[in-house]
Amino acid sequence: MPAKRELTMRQIRQMLRLARDGVSAREIGRTLGAARSTIQDNLKRAAAVGLSWPLPVELGDAALEQRLFSRAGTKVGFRRRPEPDWSSLACELKRPGVNLMVLWEEYRDSHPEGYGYSRFCDLFREFERRLSPTMRQDHPAGDKVFVDYSGKKLAIADPVTGVIREAEIFVGVLGASSYTYAEASWTQALPDWIGAHVNMFRFFAGVPRLIVPDNLKSGVNKASFYDPEINRSYGMMASHYGVGILPARPRKPRDKAKVEAGVRFAQSYILGRLRQQTFFSLAEANEAITAALERINAHVMRRLGVSRRHLFETIERPALAALPETDYQFAEWRLARVSLDYHVEFDGFFYSVPHALIREQVDIRATSRTVEIFHRGQRVASHQRRYGGRRHGTDPEHMPSSHRRYAEWTPERFRRWGQSIGPNTESLVVAILANRPHPEQGFRTCLGILRLFKHADRQRVEAASARATAIGAFTYKSIAAVLASLPPQKAGATESVIDHTNLRGPGYFH
Repeated sequence: MPAKRELTMRQIRQMLRLARDGVSAREIGRTLGAARSTIQDNLKRAAAVGLSWPLPVELGDAALEQRLFSRAGTKVGFRRRPEPDWSSLACELKRPGVNLMVLWEEYRDSHPEGYGYSRFCDLFREFERRLSPTMRQDHPAGDKVFVDYSGKKLAIADPVTGVIREAEIFVGVLGASSYTYAEASWTQALPDWIGAHVNMFRFFAGVPRLIVPDNLKSGVNKASFYDPEINRSYGMMASHYGVGILPARPRKPRDKAKVEAGVRFAQSYILGRLRQQTFFSLAEANEAITAALERINAHVMRRLGVSRRHLFETIERPALAALPETDYQFAEWRLARVSLDYHVEFDGFFYSVPHALIREQVDIRATSRTVEIFHRGQRVASHQRRYGGRRHGTDPEHMPSSHRRYAEWTPERFRRWGQSIGPNTESLVVAILANRPHPEQGFRTCLGILRLFKHADRQRVEAASARATAIGAFTYKSIAAVLASLPPQKAGATESVIDHTNLRGPGYFH
């Protein structure tokens, strides 16, 4: 049992001074507010180790306590049996397959007279209690990386306008070695979130078994204690690297204590040390962050006596899985339903799929260059991604056979056809195409009036076109009705007279 020390080191010094002056133990106890037996016990301890007043100047409180109470089995005293280097054992315990039983057996092989297994475990746990809370968590090498965004942001000035824009700080910390990665990005959106993971794995030159993110919306669609819903794009990135995603449980801060400590450490090393610098670009800020990371990972941890880089190189890196041959290319996934015109919409542009999939649900995978459509896991279409120009991207192979003959038609071709007849017909064609949300939707109408006007007199067609444009008749049926209402143009006539059964004529009013 540990010895009871009812007196502070200051009181013990006062006790020794009073004893030198011949004051009795009873009187000293009355002065210090302690029992006579306590004073007598402490005086015996001092005499046993050869201590008397005045004490040596270099003898501090910790050394005095050690001299007086070391033989009573207190935690600061000397132990009778040889002990291992507990910090080395704490590092070894992070290796895969290593546990306290293995370490104790190795210890007893070197020290047969050493402590038993139970006492060995107690002493190791006592050492662990002196470590930081994050170091006391059991994270095997190569098992987990904890990722999150820092709550603090880094200011970046526009070099032209001087406007300040704040960048997010992404932080990733490996569980066993606390090896740290950080980078600045403009947002916490999905492209930046996944891009930071890709850069982090390249920095580690390997992949751990699990990613432990906070329940950020970019990574977790729906937080749940039992069954969190992972964002599909985030899940595809994890699948590419062969890593699992294990979100921290909601309202369980200890699940992410490692990254929280890493974030605080990164803030002091990165934001604290860079606060006096002015950055004019994201690349410039990340260069400074890279230099700060070198200092973070080379910093010797006080209790363990080694740096994060040393732990990473000796313990963690060999346990990481190999990187795939190529980095993951960010792709956004969406669900869509094929419309009646066998196209799906993505960011305001339309991409065709085989016409047999009309009304079917498909998956869209969009990168910066391509748009791919999948049906039941099979790719059914691939298009170059559109950012401007025509809004429809149609593969002729996707069309029904009855539609393919229209594929060669263009708005310009219809306009030239109308122009060949006359200015009024050209104006009608332009109006028909402009009246549709998409010009392609007016192609059939233009083909219909092409057939309608094919055998009609040119002057009559021009008159019908002018009339249809004036009254806004831009459908095939309405244009056909306007043409039917016009009489055939007589030779030499300069103006057609409309004759229709619905016209009353001048005789009606007499």
